Amino acid sequence: MARVLVAIGLAFLCLVGVGHAAALKDNDPYLWLSDINGKKALAWVAKQNAKSEQLKKDPEYQRDYATILASLDTHDRIPQGKLIDGQVYNFWQDENHVRGIWRRTSIADYRKAEPNWETLLDVDKLDADTKANWVFHGASCSPSMRRCLIDLSPGGGDASVFREYDPKTHEFLNDGFSLAVAKSNADYIDDDTIVFGTDFGPGSLTTSGYPRIVKQWHRGENIANAKTIFEGQTIDQDSHPQVYNGPDGETAKTTTALIVRDVSFFQAEYYALRPDGSTVKLPLPTGANVQGMTRGALIFTLRDDWSVGGTTYKQGSLLAFPLAAFLHGQAQPAIGVLYVPDERSTVEDVGTGAGGVYAAIFSNVIGSVHFFAPDRHGKWSAATLNMPAGGTTTVVTADDWGPGAYFTYESFLTPPTLYEDAGGHKPQAIKSQPALFDTSLYTAEQFEVASNDGVKVPYFLIRAKDAKGPQPTILYSYGGFELSLFPWYWNDGHRPLDPGQVWLNKSGAIVVANIRGGGEFGPRWHQAALKENRQRAFDDFAAVGKDLIARGVTTPEHLGIVGASNGGVLTTVTMTQHPELLRAVVCQRPLVDMLRYTHFGAGASWAEEYGDPDKPEDRTYLAKYSAYQNVKRNVNYPSIFFITETSDDRVTPIWARMMAAKMGAQGHDVLFFESAEGGHGAGATNAQQAEYWALSYTYFARELGLPGSLPAASKAASP
Repeated sequence: MARVLVAIGLAFLCLVGVGHAAALKDNDPYLWLSDINGKKALAWVAKQNAKSEQLKKDPEYQRDYATILASLDTHDRIPQGKLIDGQVYNFWQDENHVRGIWRRTSIADYRKAEPNWETLLDVDKLDADTKANWVFHGASCSPSMRRCLIDLSPGGGDASVFREYDPKTHEFLNDGFSLAVAKSNADYIDDDTIVFGTDFGPGSLTTSGYPRIVKQWHRGENIANAKTIFEGQTIDQDSHPQVYNGPDGETAKTTTALIVRDVSFFQAEYYALRPDGSTVKLPLPTGANVQGMTRGALIFTLRDDWSVGGTTYKQGSLLAFPLAAFLHGQAQPAIGVLYVPDERSTVEDVGTGAGGVYAAIFSNVIGSVHFFAPDRHGKWSAATLNMPAGGTTTVVTADDWGPGAYFTYESFLTPPTLYEDAGGHKPQAIKSQPALFDTSLYTAEQFEVASNDGVKVPYFLIRAKDAKGPQPTILYSYGGFELSLFPWYWNDGHRPLDPGQVWLNKSGAIVVANIRGGGEFGPRWHQAALKENRQRAFDDFAAVGKDLIARGVTTPEHLGIVGASNGGVLTTVTMTQHPELLRAVVCQRPLVDMLRYTHFGAGASWAEEYGDPDKPEDRTYLAKYSAYQNVKRNVNYPSIFFITETSDDRVTPIWARMMAAKMGAQGHDVLFFESAEGGHGAGATNAQQAEYWALSYTYFARELGLPGSLPAASKAASP
């Protein structure tokens, strides 16, 4: 097994090392940097990294790195996990488990301060045995939990291998189901059957690089004999299985498999898989987003208004489709209505279990948890659970086989607390993370400002209670793909980590802007900044920055912005459109060049978000804001620090490379740092995450004049 995994890892390195410059034929002098693992490109990366490594000589970097790493490695973190048939499954990383361990414990034991965990897979040991750097992407198990498919990525990219595992013996099965490195998806129908999509060879992938074919594979069959059960189109985003387990009605245990054809990033068709391997299309709108299944009903939200059977269901509503009734012959069974949002509310996340449906619902960016259940006539009742107010509520997991569910509550100044609903819909706190810093010294306030078109945009300001006068301030947002930014205490890889310990306590301020493009007020808030309306997101972000200056919170010399991924579009456009507003930018694993993005990585799948630059009408508005094309030599831009990862096969590191090289050649103040692994995330290990964020804070401290920091120095990137 070790030799097989090593060979797959080498194949992956060869795969991502293929040059991409041939994908486009133009005279751009920096396109050679798109040869991701090319010798010349990596030599350039090493040269730039050497310059950025100078930040590590700053005493503040060493202190910040140690502080962040300690907070990530602490055993006081809540071990959140997935609840499956009375067991809690968790993936854990700390100083003793750098790559992590996948483990489980009973519900009763999980309530204890020190649960008795059974280690299922030790990824550090696997790495040592195979002499590889595997990143655990998760596991999907058969309904009986006798077999599991382990998803492992070499280096942390989206492409990964699937290997079958026995959770009882803690061993990989040499003759089990396995998929070679690719952007695959797979799940069990029963112990001996899986449904999956992968790279089957020429013509089997979409233009976005994801599987368009789904097959059914029985144990003992050669993969070449797996039966094709569904084929999407090449121009789709992807096709993949979505499997739900749980009681059908009151007692019977069933597995329901759907095939999802993602026509685009936000539009999908759903097909139910019959026992004979055939599929039937479900009468759901393409804007439906299926969240789960309970008691024979699919639970979904709506991205758009939906009119059917003489009734119009409002955008953003939480609804139930009686799948069991449909499969038994009802052409269009009655739709159940669980929740209808108002203009300032949204359903953020949903957990479905045997007991019913749990939903985290936010009003004006503040959360609550609601429970919904049907009676025997299909009528849904609703109840609001007794949870703390004023922060973020999250549905962590609900048990498909029983009544249990877990939730968390947190805010910018309140550490997470884990609540359990054991079936009575009266959540009880069972675990709390100790505070990392003295929150009594700080305040988190919510404000709003009118954007260019008059729309009110909310934002949060977190700083010391006794703050006086302008101070170094980091402004953060995302503004895309309907992803919401609610108050948080912890880190998910995209958002600033540990500012309380390494920024707020040094007289800095953090601001989080809920700009359009996100999902804070439901699909309409997202759709307001799609395609030709993208400028609204940039205007919203700039409006918040201007308001901070007008309120005296900061000045242009003390204001910095940070963003990752889609936030790379946001930060670089803000830099080019409002250079007078800022002093510094940290741009992490960014998307930048909006006229080429569809030709690299998974870019083609985002055309519904931004537009297609190969269409003249879309290219016209993209060209107006694309930072790579609009950056100019003789403009006094803020200093900028690009951070990316070689193994990122989603956005890819080429945009950070090319933008840094171009700006450096123009004489601008640029730093660049590229880690070898981590994929499209802030690092594969806690140490890598700590490095990522300590570099970011050290850079901001120097540029924005945080008290006690070393002065900034010139650092233009060389071409």
